[in-house]
Amino acid sequence: MARIGRRADLKTELKAPIAIPDRLYYRIGEVARICGVATSVLRFWETQFPQLRPNKGGTGQRLYRRREVELALRIHELVHEQGFTIAGAKQVIAAPAEPIASQNASLHGLREIRAGLKELREMLLCDAAPNLRRKPRVSMPSVQSETPTLFSDFDLDQDA
Repeated sequence: MARIGRRADLKTELKAPIAIPDRLYYRIGEVARICGVATSVLRFWETQFPQLRPNKGGTGQRLYRRREVELALRIHELVHEQGFTIAGAKQVIAAPAEPIASQNASLHGLREIRAGLKELREMLLCDAAPNLRRKPRVSMPSVQSETPTLFSDFDLDQDA
């Protein structure tokens, strides 16, 4: 039974915020230790998540920036703790992180702006309706051809 208790302790330890050292670059082994996965898992995630693209140094060593380490931690959380599949984690990461409430507020604001613009347009059209009408296009004078046509017997230039 002590074993079960120890596992529970490990899970609570993992859920504590992970401190990422403050550096410019992290090697793949360090990132693997921070995330608690093997280096091969990180290399696999690089193939599956286009956002996870570490730079490679002159010797070919993968060098992760802080943003990529945080993304690897997010992937680890989704896949290993929340039970997402790789495809599901891809969708969550690719989706915008904006909450639904703020999306609804933005949509409501845009609808108000649109209604105001329609009202303004109607006011402008009513006030200046004769001035805003399109002028008819001026047709180009037609060049009369010398070849006979079906109506060549009639003189179209005469005033009847």
